[in-house]
Amino acid sequence: MNTDEHEDDLRSSLADLSKLSMTNLSLSDTLSHVAEFAVRAIPGADGAGLTLLHPGRPDTIVASADFVRVVDDIQYGLGQGPCITAAAEGITVRSGSLETDPQWPEFGPKVGRLGVHSVLSLPLITAGGVLGAMNVYAHRPDAFDARAAELGELFAVPAAISVQNARALASAARLTEQLERALNSRAVIDQAIGVLISRSGCTGTEGYDKLRSLSQSEHKKVAVVAESIVGEAMKAARSRSRR
Repeated sequence: MNTDEHEDDLRSSLADLSKLSMTNLSLSDTLSHVAEFAVRAIPGADGAGLTLLHPGRPDTIVASADFVRVVDDIQYGLGQGPCITAAAEGITVRSGSLETDPQWPEFGPKVGRLGVHSVLSLPLITAGGVLGAMNVYAHRPDAFDARAAELGELFAVPAAISVQNARALASAARLTEQLERALNSRAVIDQAIGVLISRSGCTGTEGYDKLRSLSQSEHKKVAVVAESIVGEAMKAARSRSRR
């Protein structure tokens, strides 16, 4: 493939990448597409994966091929590898002979025996710092030359922004879900307190104290105890209505 074709592939991948912001894909699906676009954008690539950094550990979110996940599992298990280096140091890492590369004396031979000999790891950097790394692998030796690294770095810049946006949207969705659950729990608890007040003539504070006492004695969350009380009250009301 000539230089013009490589640049066409990059432009095509960047165009597809820009469209991701207009979709309603999940975080995992978005990252999967980013990995697929990376394989197309970077000449010589056989597979790619995206790794996001979490407190105390890296976590592979997606891989475009099964062998990529196997390779990344090996490096995280060992605590050494190109992705870990790229993310930790914020630099592009390239190797065309993993089996004999002295940078990763345990990782390299293991993946070399799997038939994976080349890697290009690119940090995903935003204004807030390094989000993680994009790992591109090839089976043949010396698959990634300086031009491939250059194209990879060009692709990694908007890719990092897409990842950051997808992560922010996923975080917002989780927060919304948590708030909805909290509001629903509060409503059920209030209903249960109302049931207890109607049964015993206690105050609202006393009703909540009873719920909390039951929660502790039954080793269940207050909301779960409240749901049970409300459920029993509804069954009793239906039974009375049939008489």
